[in-house]
Amino acid sequence: MATISSLGVGSNLDLATLLTQLQTAESQPLVALQAKAKSYTTKLSAYGTIQSALSTLQTAAKKLGDPALFQNVTGTPTVSGILAASATDASAAGNYTIDVSRLAQPQTVISAGQADSKTAIGNGKITIDFGQITGGTLDPATGKYTGATFTADASQPAKSITIDPTNNTLEGIRTAINNAKAGVTASIVNDGSGTPNRLVLTSSTTGEKSSMRISVDGDAPLQGLLNNDPAGTQNLKQTSVAQNALLNVNGIDVTSSTNTVKEAIQGATLTLVNTGKTGLSLKENTASVKTAITDFVNAYNALQSTAKSLTAYDATTKTSSALTGDSTLRNLQTRIRQALTTPQSGGDMKVLTEIGVAFQKDGTLAVDSTKLDKALSTNLKAVANLFSSATGSTGGYGKQIDAIVTDLNTGALKVASDGVTSTIKQLDTQYDAMQVRVDSTVARYKAQFNQLDVMINSMNNTKAYLTQQFNAINGTKS
Repeated sequence: MATISSLGVGSNLDLATLLTQLQTAESQPLVALQAKAKSYTTKLSAYGTIQSALSTLQTAAKKLGDPALFQNVTGTPTVSGILAASATDASAAGNYTIDVSRLAQPQTVISAGQADSKTAIGNGKITIDFGQITGGTLDPATGKYTGATFTADASQPAKSITIDPTNNTLEGIRTAINNAKAGVTASIVNDGSGTPNRLVLTSSTTGEKSSMRISVDGDAPLQGLLNNDPAGTQNLKQTSVAQNALLNVNGIDVTSSTNTVKEAIQGATLTLVNTGKTGLSLKENTASVKTAITDFVNAYNALQSTAKSLTAYDATTKTSSALTGDSTLRNLQTRIRQALTTPQSGGDMKVLTEIGVAFQKDGTLAVDSTKLDKALSTNLKAVANLFSSATGSTGGYGKQIDAIVTDLNTGALKVASDGVTSTIKQLDTQYDAMQVRVDSTVARYKAQFNQLDVMINSMNNTKAYLTQQFNAINGTKS
């Protein structure tokens, strides 16, 4: 069948414009579906915004629901540079005098110098065990004991290290000891002498039970380098003695194998830095609690503000927001507010207004800082019970709001979001099906217009031919 390259050329009619107008008319249902899908997409995005605001509220609630927040104690030494202190038990609060007379340290021993760290020394098995050196006399010049006793610590099993031709140099021995993770750190120090390379062994732990006893079963040179028994043959020089930390807390002597001293003050940890005497003030960290409460109030108000903007109605333009009249959001707000206005049980304080947190006429929360400060300073335990009851319990506003948000995210809000998502998918399917129908209808119109164009063009050609013939006949007669 004959065709026309451009619609309307054959008939001299504006068929292209007419086809466009028909296509626009046929596509109106598609426009309606697009608008509907857009509204649902906007609603889904709004639910996402609500979920984000709820997440912020839940984070703030979790913090208040953690009992550790209210047990946090800050330590302030009167003299800096001696120790640091922290506590997670409010019972540790108080003032202390602490005198650190000695820090804990590990034992360090060094070998005789070797001319070359890459020359083979000998093969064998090195055994290292740990324990305590008692009695005897230590010669500071030689770093060796006379008349001492070594008592192995059963809680620290002996470690064995094999030295063979693959690692029997000073460097190889160093690497083998470190790779064995035997509780010893090995290094090589060059002292600049004629035999400068010295193997340095340092216990990985501090305390008087971190002294090393090293025995070698193997070649004589290896034995001569490393055999070291504080109660017998000593081929290594001790440069640092294994010792406990010694301190006095309020007149009571305390010993610790490490410089991190736990429970010398019940519920507190002291980190020793240097020797010296200092006062220490341990106080309940009410500032962090106040910040957490303020953050919770701000998170709740942010949720309210978000909800307000998503449900607003502009009477002038008669325009609704994404969640105007949405029951899911309304029920969500109601559940959270009801939880925050339900009195807690089992404590001196039962409602938020007792700590200066109160609802305003616009539905937001406000904090009376003076009243909150007083509550925190006079009865922190009651404030703690208000937000976070005993471990394992579900009482306390912090725990309850945390649980409600989890329930909403996995329940009502998820159901609503999933419903909107399902509707959007259905609209997409409808749109695709309708697009096929519109395309088919427009294609039919176009084919009909093309036929019309061809027909009129043919008629015009016939007319022109007949006119020519009639003119010729008339010319002949004349």
